[in-house]
Amino acid sequence: MYSTLVRLAESVTTRPLNLRQASVTLYPPTPLYRRLLRAHRRLPVEMRSLGDDYVKAEFRRHKEITNPVHIMGFLTQWKMYLDELPRDPSDSRSFKKLDPTVFEKMSAEQLGQLYEFMHATKDIWKPANGE
Repeated sequence: MYSTLVRLAESVTTRPLNLRQASVTLYPPTPLYRRLLRAHRRLPVEMRSLGDDYVKAEFRRHKEITNPVHIMGFLTQWKMYLDELPRDPSDSRSFKKLDPTVFEKMSAEQLGQLYEFMHATKDIWKPANGE
């Protein structure tokens, strides 16, 4: 058993640090909620309003969840969203397209919500010069 632990310790310490995994550290729900609302302050007014309402509604809906798997999934997805929020919303290059594998895994209800979200945000992102 001792040699197994030594081998395990060696394999852990010799691996390079994966920054993607390091940034996935989760926050407790209340600090995560606050960080999300703070991050939305950098967004345009219309997007901030939409984002704040959505975050508040989702956290309210999941307030009574007791299943640890659902809680971890919920917090992980919101942390990933927080990490993906652009530092400078005026820079259109900072936005990321939806990963096709995530899109394929969505349920019919989630696809319907995504479709509604797309139509709700279309008016916000219309070009000013009418292109």
